Amino acid sequence: MNQDSNLPLISGVIAAIGAGLCCAGPLVLLLLGISGSWISNLTLLEPYRPIFIVLVIAAFGFAGWKVHRPIEKCEQGTACAIPKTRKRRQVTFWVSALVALVLVTSNYWIIWFA
Repeated sequence: MNQDSNLPLISGVIAAIGAGLCCAGPLVLLLLGISGSWISNLTLLEPYRPIFIVLVIAAFGFAGWKVHRPIEKCEQGTACAIPKTRKRRQVTFWVSALVALVLVTSNYWIIWFA
Protein backbone atom coordinates (compact mmCIF):
# COMPACT_ATOMS: atom_id res chain seq x y z
CA MET A 1 0.00 0.00 0.00
CA ASN A 2 1.33 3.38 -0.89
CA GLN A 3 0.45 6.77 0.49
CA ASP A 4 -2.66 7.13 -1.68
CA SER A 5 -4.28 4.39 0.42
CA ASN A 6 -4.91 7.04 3.08
CA LEU A 7 -7.19 8.94 0.71
CA PRO A 8 -10.27 6.68 1.18
CA LEU A 9 -9.99 6.95 4.98
CA ILE A 10 -9.62 10.71 4.88
CA SER A 11 -12.46 11.15 2.40
CA GLY A 12 -14.69 8.84 4.46
CA VAL A 13 -14.15 10.89 7.60
CA ILE A 14 -14.75 14.15 5.71
CA ALA A 15 -17.99 12.77 4.25
CA ALA A 16 -19.04 11.60 7.73
CA ILE A 17 -18.43 15.09 9.07
CA GLY A 18 -20.62 16.44 6.28
CA ALA A 19 -23.34 13.92 7.11
CA GLY A 20 -23.25 14.78 10.81
CA LEU A 21 -22.80 18.53 10.43
CA CYS A 22 -26.51 19.28 10.26
CA CYS A 23 -27.17 17.63 13.63
CA ALA A 24 -23.93 17.59 15.60
CA GLY A 25 -22.76 21.02 14.45
CA PRO A 26 -25.41 23.11 16.23
CA LEU A 27 -25.07 21.02 19.41
CA VAL A 28 -21.29 21.44 19.49
CA LEU A 29 -21.66 25.19 18.99
CA LEU A 30 -24.19 25.38 21.81
CA LEU A 31 -21.93 23.36 24.10
CA LEU A 32 -19.14 25.83 23.33
CA GLY A 33 -21.40 28.67 24.42
CA ILE A 34 -22.05 30.00 20.94
CA SER A 35 -25.69 30.78 20.43
CA GLY A 36 -27.91 32.76 18.16
CA SER A 37 -30.78 32.34 15.80
CA TRP A 38 -28.40 31.71 12.90
CA ILE A 39 -27.56 28.28 14.37
CA SER A 40 -30.93 27.02 13.12
CA ASN A 41 -29.72 27.76 9.58
CA LEU A 42 -27.08 25.04 9.91
CA THR A 43 -29.73 22.51 8.92
CA LEU A 44 -29.25 23.77 5.38
CA LEU A 45 -27.14 20.66 4.63
CA GLU A 46 -29.91 18.25 5.69
CA PRO A 47 -31.12 17.54 2.10
CA TYR A 48 -27.58 16.43 1.18
CA ARG A 49 -27.26 14.03 4.10
CA PRO A 50 -28.11 10.87 2.07
CA ILE A 51 -25.44 11.80 -0.48
CA PHE A 52 -22.86 12.18 2.28
CA ILE A 53 -23.90 8.83 3.78
CA VAL A 54 -23.44 7.09 0.41
CA LEU A 55 -20.01 8.71 0.10
CA VAL A 56 -19.09 7.51 3.60
CA ILE A 57 -20.09 3.94 2.78
CA ALA A 58 -18.27 3.98 -0.56
CA ALA A 59 -15.08 5.49 0.85
CA PHE A 60 -14.91 3.15 3.81
CA GLY A 61 -15.81 0.15 1.64
CA PHE A 62 -12.90 0.94 -0.67
CA ALA A 63 -10.56 1.66 2.25
CA GLY A 64 -11.56 -1.57 3.98
CA TRP A 65 -10.92 -3.54 0.82
CA LYS A 66 -7.45 -2.00 0.47
CA VAL A 67 -6.51 -2.38 4.13
CA HIS A 68 -7.81 -5.92 4.65
CA ARG A 69 -6.89 -7.53 1.32
CA PRO A 70 -4.71 -10.64 1.53
CA ILE A 71 -1.05 -9.93 2.18
CA GLU A 72 -0.16 -12.12 -0.81
CA LYS A 73 -1.70 -9.50 -3.14
CA CYS A 74 0.67 -6.80 -1.86
CA GLU A 75 3.77 -5.95 -3.84
CA GLN A 76 7.05 -6.75 -2.11
CA GLY A 77 8.55 -3.73 -0.36
CA THR A 78 5.31 -1.74 -0.12
CA ALA A 79 3.71 -0.67 3.14
CA CYS A 80 0.99 -3.28 2.60
CA ALA A 81 3.56 -6.06 2.85
CA ILE A 82 4.99 -4.84 6.18
CA PRO A 83 2.99 -6.48 9.02
CA LYS A 84 3.52 -3.66 11.54
CA THR A 85 2.42 -0.95 9.10
CA ARG A 86 -0.46 -3.12 7.91
CA LYS A 87 -1.72 -3.62 11.47
CA ARG A 88 -1.42 0.12 12.23
CA ARG A 89 -3.47 0.97 9.13
CA GLN A 90 -6.11 -1.58 10.06
CA VAL A 91 -6.44 -0.05 13.53
CA THR A 92 -6.62 3.42 11.99
CA PHE A 93 -9.32 2.17 9.61
CA TRP A 94 -11.51 0.83 12.42
CA VAL A 95 -11.06 3.90 14.64
CA SER A 96 -11.98 6.26 11.81
CA ALA A 97 -14.89 4.00 10.80
CA LEU A 98 -16.18 4.21 14.38
CA VAL A 99 -15.88 8.01 14.34
CA ALA A 100 -17.71 8.09 11.01
CA LEU A 101 -20.47 5.85 12.40
CA VAL A 102 -20.94 8.18 15.37
CA LEU A 103 -21.13 11.22 13.10
CA VAL A 104 -23.47 9.63 10.56
CA THR A 105 -25.90 8.37 13.19
CA SER A 106 -25.74 11.52 15.31
CA ASN A 107 -29.19 12.77 14.35
CA TYR A 108 -30.73 9.65 15.90
CA TRP A 109 -29.03 9.75 19.32
CA ILE A 110 -28.07 13.40 19.77
CA ILE A 111 -31.59 14.37 20.87
CA TRP A 112 -31.01 12.48 24.13
CA PHE A 113 -28.15 14.86 25.01
CA ALA A 114 -29.78 18.10 23.90
